[in-house]
Amino acid sequence: MKGILLLSGGYDSAVAGFLMQKKGLEIIAVHFSYEPLTDNSPEKKAREISEILKFKKLIVINISKECEKIADKCRRDLYFVLSKRLMLRKAAEIAKKENCNFLITGEALGQVGSQTLQNLRAITESSVIPVLRPLLTYDKEKIINIARRIGTYEVSSGPEVCDILGPKHPATRSKIEDVKKEELKLA
Repeated sequence: MKGILLLSGGYDSAVAGFLMQKKGLEIIAVHFSYEPLTDNSPEKKAREISEILKFKKLIVINISKECEKIADKCRRDLYFVLSKRLMLRKAAEIAKKENCNFLITGEALGQVGSQTLQNLRAITESSVIPVLRPLLTYDKEKIINIARRIGTYEVSSGPEVCDILGPKHPATRSKIEDVKKEELKLA
């Protein structure tokens, strides 16, 4: 079986990919680039992590224009939910081409304000294939300890840039109806 891992270059997604690989899944990583809004350091991290963990393949997709559109046209507090839904839809397209059975994310419940049950439900609803979240109940300390053990800690260290366009106060209880209404503004 194969899975598409949404690989940011941070601790969480690398550990999630490692854990699923350990369970026997073949991993194809997808990194979503925000260049030119950011530099290419997240992509470099994703490439190095893919090599360290020996993922089958790494695919890089630039979503900077789509994310700018979300930030400009939609409710700011829903930015993280809307951008993650975008990523899941794009990852599902790749999964179909690569004959993959699952999407895999590094989301952990409550680790950041946008990773609440309601938001994860709204995010998951956008995917046409199952989304696995192996870190869902892990705390950051446990994730970092695993990252150290598997050799990705140093690579993943440093600032996260995936929230470059995100609001200071993201929605924590988004409603699917509201999210879909905002997505209509992007059509």
